[in-house]
Amino acid sequence: MFGVHFPLLKQQARATAAEEDGGMSIFGLFMFSTMAAIGGIALDVSHLYSAQTQLQVAADIAAHSALYNRDSMSADDAKAAALAAVSIGMPEDEYGLVLEAEDIIFGTYDYETDTFTADPDSSEAVMVTTSRAAAESNAADSYLWRIIGIDSFDIVTDSIFTTFKPLCFNEGFVADGVVDIQSNNNYTDGFCVHSNQYVSINQNNFFEPGTVVSMPNISDLEMPASGFERNDGLEQALRSGSYRLRIINQLPEIIANMGTYGNEWMPDYITSTTIRTVSGATVNAASFTPGHIHILNCAGGSTTIANNSVLQNIVIATSCRIAFGRGVRLENVVIATTSTHARSFNGPNGVNIGKNDNCATGGGTQLLTLGSMTFASNLSVFGGQLLAAGNISFTANADGIQGVSFIAGGEISGTSNMDMGFCDNGMEGNIEANYFRLAR
Repeated sequence: MFGVHFPLLKQQARATAAEEDGGMSIFGLFMFSTMAAIGGIALDVSHLYSAQTQLQVAADIAAHSALYNRDSMSADDAKAAALAAVSIGMPEDEYGLVLEAEDIIFGTYDYETDTFTADPDSSEAVMVTTSRAAAESNAADSYLWRIIGIDSFDIVTDSIFTTFKPLCFNEGFVADGVVDIQSNNNYTDGFCVHSNQYVSINQNNFFEPGTVVSMPNISDLEMPASGFERNDGLEQALRSGSYRLRIINQLPEIIANMGTYGNEWMPDYITSTTIRTVSGATVNAASFTPGHIHILNCAGGSTTIANNSVLQNIVIATSCRIAFGRGVRLENVVIATTSTHARSFNGPNGVNIGKNDNCATGGGTQLLTLGSMTFASNLSVFGGQLLAAGNISFTANADGIQGVSFIAGGEISGTSNMDMGFCDNGMEGNIEANYFRLAR
């Protein structure tokens, strides 16, 4: 019986095998098509993501460049600098025109509402839009999507940069070198102590919540073995960070322009365009006329401001070393010297920088030097700013610091028994440099 049916069974088995072979071919084709489609989509997505990332980087570079250069250039020149920066990474002959001057818009930015407002005269913020589009013949190519008639994709990215001024530069001690402060000092909320190297501190100091003590690596903090136990609030005040001291880099330009009426750093209490010249080994309040810029000449490279002189509402530009007599008071005064001497500003006793007005508007004073400055004892500062390319060394009056900004390209060395009072409303006269950050 088996012999009779065997050929038939063999034939059926072969037919079934043939059917199975066909089934596998269809499944294989389906899998191949599916994988090819997935691969094509992945290729398109990867390509588009890469193109978008590249375009976003270009927008960020352009925005930063435009706002950075707007700080010292006209709007048109700042835009040209931004276009040049983008052309390096995305040259037009390879990527087409991804950015034009009209795509760079200066204005203002509100963080609370995330709103950018165009203002061609502003240097506070900028919005940049970069794009690759079919209309410009530089759209991003597609691969799989070509099958359904989509040959390319338009990509648009934008970037907003804004200016800001770090709080440490408003009130505090900021130095590129070491900041060395001693014992029995009180620092109130808002005050900042920063070094781009390290901070050295002794003991019995008090840091109110809200104060900042920062340096690149907080493990470099120099303090006695008693450490945090004898410096209340210090541990909570510590921060890691560093700053490029842009204001110190700009100091030569700022000082050079202080003898010219109408420069951007000129205080509003200078109301006369007439520039006066003053000479003498010793000068006093009668030597100067309020509301005027004065060019101070000296014999032997030094001039002394006589004891108890009260200088008000003037700007002094000089190359001299300035020695302040005992009891000198400076209220609404800018003194800028190109002297690089280690004692380009020096005071023996009781110098008062700024008006003691409980942080009222006005009365502040700025001392600017390309050298260093030192004040021997009883320095009182009320809304005062000291900018030195070199070092700042001082001994303060225990109750005479309220509103202070000391910024040094070298070191800052303070002493003991100081009360550093925060005086934000009384520091409106600070000479400051802009910093830049990505807002969106």
